[in-house]
Order: sequence, then structure tokens, then C-alpha cells
Amino acid sequence: MNQDYIKPDNWSIIEEGFDAERVKSSESLFSIGNGAMGQRANFEESYSAETFQGSYIAGIYYPDKTKVGWWKNGYPKYFAKVLNAPNWIGIDIEINEENLDLNTCTEVRNFRRELNMKEGWYNRSFEAVLKNGTEIAVNVRRFLSLDLDEAGIIKYDITPLNKDAKIVYKPYIDAGVTNEDANWEEKFWEPLEVKKGTNEAFVTAQTFKTHFKVTTFMHNTILANGENINVSPSTIDSTVDKVQYTYGTIIAKGQTSTIQKIGGYTVSLNHENTLTGAEKVIKSAVALGYETLLQNQIDAWAKIWEMSDITIEGDVKAQQGIRFNIFQLNQTYSGKDSRLNIGPKGFTGEKYGGSTYWDTEAYCIPFYMATKDQQVARNLLTYRYNQLDKAIENAKDNLGFKNGAALYPMVTMNGEECHNEWEITHEEIHRNGAIAFAIYNYNRYTGDYSYIPEKGLEVLIGIARFWHQRASFSKDKNQYVILGVTGPNEYENNINNNFYTNYIAKWCIDFAAEQIEKVASEYPADHKRILEKVNLSVEEIKEWKKVADDMYFPISEELGIYLQQDGFLDKDLVPVKDLDKSQRPINQKWSWDRVLRSPYIKQADVLQGFYFFEDHFSKEELKRNFEFYESFTVHESSLSPCVHSIQAAALDKMDMAYTFYLRTSRLDLDDYNKEVEEGCHITSMAGTWMSIVEGFGGMRVKNDQLHFSPKIPKEWNGYSFKINFRNQILKVAVNHNETTFTVDGDQDLTIIVNGNPVIASKFVQIN
Repeated sequence: MNQDYIKPDNWSIIEEGFDAERVKSSESLFSIGNGAMGQRANFEESYSAETFQGSYIAGIYYPDKTKVGWWKNGYPKYFAKVLNAPNWIGIDIEINEENLDLNTCTEVRNFRRELNMKEGWYNRSFEAVLKNGTEIAVNVRRFLSLDLDEAGIIKYDITPLNKDAKIVYKPYIDAGVTNEDANWEEKFWEPLEVKKGTNEAFVTAQTFKTHFKVTTFMHNTILANGENINVSPSTIDSTVDKVQYTYGTIIAKGQTSTIQKIGGYTVSLNHENTLTGAEKVIKSAVALGYETLLQNQIDAWAKIWEMSDITIEGDVKAQQGIRFNIFQLNQTYSGKDSRLNIGPKGFTGEKYGGSTYWDTEAYCIPFYMATKDQQVARNLLTYRYNQLDKAIENAKDNLGFKNGAALYPMVTMNGEECHNEWEITHEEIHRNGAIAFAIYNYNRYTGDYSYIPEKGLEVLIGIARFWHQRASFSKDKNQYVILGVTGPNEYENNINNNFYTNYIAKWCIDFAAEQIEKVASEYPADHKRILEKVNLSVEEIKEWKKVADDMYFPISEELGIYLQQDGFLDKDLVPVKDLDKSQRPINQKWSWDRVLRSPYIKQADVLQGFYFFEDHFSKEELKRNFEFYESFTVHESSLSPCVHSIQAAALDKMDMAYTFYLRTSRLDLDDYNKEVEEGCHITSMAGTWMSIVEGFGGMRVKNDQLHFSPKIPKEWNGYSFKINFRNQILKVAVNHNETTFTVDGDQDLTIIVNGNPVIASKFVQIN
């Protein structure tokens, strides 16, 4: 743990006291979003010290030209990046002719931030003494509407404490923004049009290259003691990409002056005319009014929490951690639009480009399947189906593959590969397996097989063709091998026979072949359509099966474990416990050469295979592999602790499971990896949910039935969660004496608890 300033609270993230050193970290932690757009917790007023400005719009990206020192054939030409969108929150403020800036105030008192996760709003309050001697109290509330998801609302209150004050508000919208991580320091936005009204303004701009058109808008209302004083701007300043209004007011000591600002974005993805769309959004928001918009926000979040909440009794930090994770997941992706996906940083920062990784299929889909309608998870699968042609093109153009072999990109916005590190782009091919596994997992959990004949089988065939061509036959081993890869453990590059990669390659081929047979039997029209479309023959499938049936897996007979890759035991096997803590994290302290030669593992690799395919291995095999590899794992990937927590719980290593749970749930709140100022780890947050539901709850789906093996950490008094399993809502509540299962509705649900069948109805108690 590297920071400890967030106050423990069951439902809120709270910071008390102003510290300029924490500003960028807090901008990440207090971020807000609504699935359509998001906003770092930047100050509305001017701030002259270090800050990381960030507003983001779902689906809007820019192909930033790749920047490398030495070009290799096959490099993607660009790295797609979520754009820092035009600024709609800005409000410059002058008080008695002095600019309000917390960096220049002579004193800042009672500074407090709160992200209220239960109700979906962000609040900031403080008292400040300006250089001119004026003392003020400020309270700012901001939220992004879930119902009216193109609109955000700010209510900014100022109360002079020691004298009357002339307050000048200067709200603005500004498209002249840049990205923190731009490769070439280019501007990404081309201004098109500025429109000004009485209290509303619009800036329309489009992205260079991708030509997404966005209208950024604002509407301002000035109030005194809660009453609209119908003030019009005294001046209006504008450039080609910015509009700023000036409102002058005088407020007596002890009275409160307020500006309410409605702002946001309309985009060409959803509107033929973005300006007309923006005018309609303002009209709707103004008609509802601030109080109704806020109440609607509270109601909308109550509905989300009704299904997705996890309660923990007796451990406030653990409770705060899981709710923070669930809150951020729901802020990032709503499931409404199959054109969208889940970026590793969501709406909290720009690292990783805001693109789609294998995280979605490996970690996020279980959360959305269990806490939403199954259509949400199906939309995530459809996202990949819609990009199948691009995956085939990627394998053909960059790797020389043929015959419809598909390599899905490691990083993408639109289906094209846009990751610019060779050892990841071309070698971390295991991501293909996660996409196939997600199709299997969706069918296993929802029972909805229709996706496979409609769309999924084409994806599985493309992936099977890839693995067939990527493997090569070793005369020495008399088996098929896969050379030159990077596994989930990215601290190993260009290795041979990564166990996880080889295992999931075999599984993908076997699964694809099984589904071809099933579709032929049960959906003959779809089978005929698909095989004709992809030109697949029985002979080709037999060639696939040769590779799967004779796949090589490195093992150590002496240790009774699978080897992460050929030669792993040749390393200097010093366990993590004997590594000097001053050397951590090694990715920030060591040269890359030293990292690659070390035995240290960034994240679960062999154990990722054991997580996906738990039923393929015995409990004793899991124990041996877990105990060996955990001792070398530094968990410098956010995706690692959750897998280890789940497996530790399965092995009854409850102290370890709890420690890993805390690490995954509070990874950002406590800034374990010393990087939270760059944004939060959104996709791994789904792993936190899995740590409780699959880890402590022991939930599995086997033979179309839910299985549970509930356990509870000694630090907790109890915990509970809900899941939507095949359109039945099941609540599970666990304490040290009993587990109860409650079904929402009159239809019974047969479940398996600790190996025994139980009929769950409105209330079932297991002692």
C-alpha cells in the first residue's frame, strides 16, 4: 500500500484536507461517468498547479501515429487513443476582482471531496482566503445523468464569509484541448462552428482523420439564495474553438450565490445533426430542473445497486473497496450500445488508449452477465463478431496467414490492431483464446445457445484456423509446438511453448470442432450457411484436430507442475519473499533485460489456465502449481490478485485469499502500483467482483446448474450478493453460522451447495 488518505466509508469515497501532491490521484479516484461520457475530477475553477485534465466520450478516438525508434514490418501504423474531449465543466471565477485558484489562495480550510456511490454524484467543498482578504465557503456538486446520458450538471455555490462580494462567473466550453499522452503533440480536434445564445452556447468540432463530429454545449443559470435572478451575460467572448460568458453578481456576506451549469456532448455516432441534438438535450434538462435531475440520478443508481450491490459486514475498507469497483464498472459501461466496449482505464485517464483488450472477455463479461440482463453480455460478444473481418485482415496482412484465419487485436477501437509494441502485438496471441472462451462462458452461464449459430461459430472457426496455422510440428518432440510468444505474464517475451497459450489453443480447436458438430445437428440451415460462407471442409477440421490432439505442454515431472514455458526452471529461482522491497515494483526499478531474465511473474499465467479450465485439473494439481507460481508472482498487473484470490479460496488458504481480495479491491484507492494518477484500473475491477462471488462464494456453473461452496474470511461478519442466472434472481447471504439462498419470484431454482442438491425458493437456509 502506498497511500492511505481515503477515509473508510461504506458508501462514499472521501478525502479531507487539501494537498496539492494528491490532486492528480484524486482526479482519478473521484472520476464520474455514465456509460456515454466521463470526467476526471478536475476543478471547475482555474487551478495553476499540476493537474491532469480529462473529459472523455465513449466511442470517440483518434489514430495517433505510431512512434518507435526502429520500425519493424507489421507494426500497426497508429495507436488509437480515446480523446481528451472538449472541456464543458470550466468556470473561471473572480471574487472581488481576484481569480479563485486554490494554488494561490493564502489559506484553504475544511477541504473535502466526496464521491457518493450510492446516489451517483461528486461533491467538493472548502473554505478559502484569497490574497485580497476575502473569505469564502464553496460547495460544488457535479453528476453525469444516467437517464439523460448526454448531459452533465454542475451546481456551484459560493458564500462570502467576512464581507460582501462581487462575484464574476465566467463559464466556458473549449475544444482547444490536447491529450496528456499524445505521441506527436498534435491537436486532435478541428473546430467547425460556434453558436451563441442568451445563456447557452455550442462549439462543434470534429476529430482529425476519424471525423467524429461532436457538439459541446453549455447552459448557465445564476441564482441568489436558491432563486433564479435571470441574469444575462454581460460579455460574450469567443474564438474558433471556445466560448466564454461573463456574469457579474453582488452577494451579501453570509448569503449564497450559485451558478448552475448544464453541459455535455452530442456526437455524430448518434445524431445526424449534433447541434440540433444538443439544443434538444438542453431543452430537456432545463425543463426537468436541477432537483428533478438529481432525484432521477439517485433513483437510477438505486436501481443499479438493487441488483449489483455486494454487502460486507464488519470490514469497512473491504466494503468500500468492492462498491468502488462496482460503481466504476457501472459508470464505464451500460451495455446499451454494441459499438462500445470497456477500456482498461474507462473514463478515468488515457493510459492504454482507452481501447478494448482481452480483459473484457476474460474478466468483465462474468460481471455483466450476472448483474445485468444477458443482452448486455451478448452485446459485448457482438462487438467482436462485428470486427471479425478486421481480425482476418490482421492475420493475413501482418502475419501472412491465409484461409480466413483470424487474429483479434491486442488493442483496438474499431477492429484494427493499434498496439505498437512488437512483443505484445504479434506475440501475445493468447487473447484469441479469451474471445473464444467468452463465447463458451456466455452459453454456459445464460443457456442462450442461439448466439453460436447466429454469429459465434464464425468467430470460433476463424480462431481455430489461426491456431492451426500458428502451431508448428517439432520432429524432436513429435508434437505440435507454438514458438515465439508472450503469455499473460508480460515479463517474459518471445518464449517457446507457453503453457497457457498452448493449452487454450488446443481447447479453442476442440471447442470449435464440437460446436460445428452441434450446429450441424441442431441448426442445419445455419451450418450450411456458415460452412459455405467460410469454405470449411471436413478435411480441414481433421487437420485442426491433429494439432489439438498432439499439442505439447512443458512439464516438470520432479515438481509435478506445468512449466510456464520451456526453460523456466533454468532461471535463478529466488522467491518474491526474498526480494528486497526497495526493488519493487520491478517494472519501475529494473532494466527490461533484468526483468526478462528474472523468474518474476507479472500476473497469473499458468494459473490463468487453471482458472479458466478448473475442471480439467485435480485439486492437488492446482495446489502444486499455485504454491509454486504464487511464490514468484509480483502482481504488478491489476489482473493478477483476483485470480490468486479465487484459487486461494478454492484451496482453503483463506488468509491469502483475503489479502489478495483487499489488494484487488483497493488497488487504486490505496495506489498499490504507484500509478493511480494516470487513471483507475477499470477492467480488473470485475475481477474484484469475481473474488467474492467465485472466490468466497464458490460459485460455478456446471451441467446447467449453479454450484456454491461458500466460505467467509475471519475478518468479516457476513457478506451477500445477487446474481441473475437465466432470468432468475438469486440472493446469497453468508455468515459464520449459515448460508441463505433466496429466489426473487415464485419459481424454484435447484442449486448444488457443497456437492449436495438444494431447491432454492423464497428462503433456503444451509447450516
